[in-house]
Amino acid sequence: MVAVVNGALPHVLVVEDDATVREVVVRYLEREGLAVDAVGDGVSALERAAEVWPDLVVLDLMLPRVDGFEVCRRLREQAPVPVIMLTARGDEDDRVMGLELGADDYVAKPFSPRELTARVKAVLRRATGAAAPIAAQPHVIETGDLRIDIAAREVFRAGVLQTLTAREFDVLAFVATRPRVVFRREELLERVWGYTYGDTATVTVHVRRIREKVEANASEPRHLMTVWGAGYRWDP
Repeated sequence: MVAVVNGALPHVLVVEDDATVREVVVRYLEREGLAVDAVGDGVSALERAAEVWPDLVVLDLMLPRVDGFEVCRRLREQAPVPVIMLTARGDEDDRVMGLELGADDYVAKPFSPRELTARVKAVLRRATGAAAPIAAQPHVIETGDLRIDIAAREVFRAGVLQTLTAREFDVLAFVATRPRVVFRREELLERVWGYTYGDTATVTVHVRRIREKVEANASEPRHLMTVWGAGYRWDP
């Protein structure tokens, strides 16, 4: 089932220049009851988003006029809209760059439409809080100058509101509500993303971005710690 956002079906914007791929993606997402718009280039994507702000964007990186990296950057400047990248590139640097720009996930071409649909639904659930596994945990976590409001999905450092993507907040909330427990990257991928397989570089990039927002010095973290050879741990 797809979570209803503010009384309406979630609106997904598909940005893909290959008409065949675009049609297949739209068909599968509409079968899940999602409201879907589709465009074939970066300029049209930005124009459509300005008209009707999407709840999630499925974004190809290789686009005419304005590439997917720039589209992601401009969208993220306006609001933390969830983004799933589509890429035919095998270069890990491209995937990492997209994630660094704020994308929540990526799917490499050729891909299974069912897999993409499952990931879209998972990201939407996370973004709306429908799948948050932390209901029984404290609503507010405070340590030093850091304040994490679980219910409001807000993070303040030194009194300043930090802008986290939905996935970044999910990772932070997951580890912060389980202090001193070490989680492997594969385990975080499964527990937070809901994937039983995938590229753990996604986790690494998200951890790096979270540290930039919640740590006083991201290069010398005091809370989101790396346990070498094991994974990550939250220290209060």
